[in-house]
Amino acid sequence: MCLGIPGKITAITDAARLMAMAEVSGVRREVNVACVAGNDLQALVGQWALIHVGFAMSLIDEDEAEKTLEALRDLGEAQETLEQMAAAERALA
Repeated sequence: MCLGIPGKITAITDAARLMAMAEVSGVRREVNVACVAGNDLQALVGQWALIHVGFAMSLIDEDEAEKTLEALRDLGEAQETLEQMAAAERALA
């Protein structure tokens, strides 16, 4: 099963490579925003996106993000993904 998890885009880290920092339940991770990029990359900062394997796949509103995160937590689906993201972040540190 493919899992897209909501994350909030907090900064553009490399405009040339269409990379941004996203925060998912307190875990920060660099993601590619090519699928959601418009003419103004800075406009993405503060927006929510569904993130899958390092790519922001689509933009969603905050209400939808919260509902999705709650549902994933209820199902226990998000825990494994968050643990993998945290392990990857620790490995890069």
